[in-house]
Amino acid sequence: MTETLIVPGLNGSPAGHWQHHWLEIDPQATLVEQEDWARPVLTDWLHQLEAALMASRPGVILVAHSLGCALVAALAGRPAASHVGGALLVAPADIASLSQTVPSAASFADSAGARLPFASILVASRNDPYMSFAGAERCASTWGSALYDLGEAGHVNIASGFGPWPDALTLAEGLRGRPARAGRVRTVAPSAGLRDRSYAPRLHDSGLGLG
Repeated sequence: MTETLIVPGLNGSPAGHWQHHWLEIDPQATLVEQEDWARPVLTDWLHQLEAALMASRPGVILVAHSLGCALVAALAGRPAASHVGGALLVAPADIASLSQTVPSAASFADSAGARLPFASILVASRNDPYMSFAGAERCASTWGSALYDLGEAGHVNIASGFGPWPDALTLAEGLRGRPARAGRVRTVAPSAGLRDRSYAPRLHDSGLGLG
């Protein structure tokens, strides 16, 4: 039975992405599929997420990246949220900025303004091109998420060197059985251990954007 749902953002998470690696090593993790990864529409994406939740074990952990974080935030106030045990929200994207280049993403704008009814950790980077650190702090405050400061880690994707990322599994494991409550965690990224340094950033992957 599924214990972890992987929730990618715009354009999905291609081979090499840390979410993709997670799916390869965790037999109890399942990808939340979307019919159109390049044209995100909240109602469509939310339907897919809720269907995956209802088919999963109660207490499932959500592991979201980028626009996927706003999708998870849209669960606030919806019955399917009762199936969620916690959420790891990595590098959320600024919806207003994203909507300038991907107009359909504007449908997510009103979904991210409520406190989450389950425990969550927001992992933020200080040089994320898609969300300022101050913006990530505001999201953490709004959602009631603990804030994990990853230091300068870009968008925490392939372009910024994040292939295998075992610390993500550790963070998610800490959410299991944890009650929903406000909290803030400040952790500056050390020089090793937070990402696989052997998986070097590849500049030609920068075109993957939010993936």
